[in-house]
Amino acid sequence: MNEQCLFIELDGAASLAQERGTSVAPVIPMKLIEPLDDGPDAAPAAPGPTWGITAVGADTSPFTGAGIVAAILDTGIDRSHPAFAGVQLERRNFTSESDDDEHGHGTHCAGTVFGRDVNGTRIGVAPGITKAFIGKVLGSGGGGSDQIVQAIQWAVNGGANVISMSLGIDFPGFVKELEEGGLPTELATSVALEGYRTNVMLFERLASFLSAQEAFGSKAILVAAAGNESQRQVNADFEISVAPPAVADGIVSVAAVGTGAQGFSVADFSNVGARLSGPGVNIQSAKLGGGLRSMSGTSMATPHVAGVAALWAQKLSTGNQFSGHLLAARLVSSATTDGMRTGFDPGDIGAGMVQAPQN
Repeated sequence: MNEQCLFIELDGAASLAQERGTSVAPVIPMKLIEPLDDGPDAAPAAPGPTWGITAVGADTSPFTGAGIVAAILDTGIDRSHPAFAGVQLERRNFTSESDDDEHGHGTHCAGTVFGRDVNGTRIGVAPGITKAFIGKVLGSGGGGSDQIVQAIQWAVNGGANVISMSLGIDFPGFVKELEEGGLPTELATSVALEGYRTNVMLFERLASFLSAQEAFGSKAILVAAAGNESQRQVNADFEISVAPPAVADGIVSVAAVGTGAQGFSVADFSNVGARLSGPGVNIQSAKLGGGLRSMSGTSMATPHVAGVAALWAQKLSTGNQFSGHLLAARLVSSATTDGMRTGFDPGDIGAGMVQAPQN
């Protein structure tokens, strides 16, 4: 077996030379956390904020994300979309495909984080953001954990404060790839499990390193989608745990909730065990080529949380208190279970629905 390995030397600053760490892990396939109920063009009945913007309190927050730098690691972005007018987009393609977003997922996620109003509809949680790093890490065939790690380091080195990732490890795909390479199923599964374990450790080491870099002026947190593999609509107990990289310590994992007459409730597809939740059902945001479209998934919940993180980062910056540690703490502690449907399971939604600062 010729197994490709990912070797990351986490030293990024000369002054850390004596304390640098290393991680070795097999490159494992990463995939887009595919949206569900992927709808066509969406047009609200009246101008105003989307339900997700209202649910997280962004529409009543005095903060806009001004001065904060975001990073979206996804399928790229449609930089010509009016939602991104006035935003300095630093793009880098980590795939072998076109630089542009050919799927629409990354464009939709970016719109939720910092998109400007589209025809009177507010889609962006933090529309005051004027600079963003757009890493295209997923192509038509997905991507690899090495590309994700490289993109995170690129974004942090560029000054990103909030990094949003709506992607996950493709464990079944890794097993299949190993089988196609000649390994029997039992051995392929064993190798894939070890790859899974070491990649989780790799992302934990990377998150820890980013935290240590705060002493040198780097201030960043990682926000990632919990995954869409649960099927509560089939069986209430059909719940899948948070997928990597979101499961790694040091990364804020995000579940998806929807809204209804009886209040907010966890989405049927949302994986269990996330740290907090965001709006993730029938979310309107920027559509590839212009206009709006509706998508559902923890992929849609994650940029809501990333956007709220930018609002908290701005608030902390105004008080000269901004650090990655404090930002993550404020973000999680802001979450509330108010408005949740009676009888909710705390394991489904974590600390609850994330909330924007109000003063």
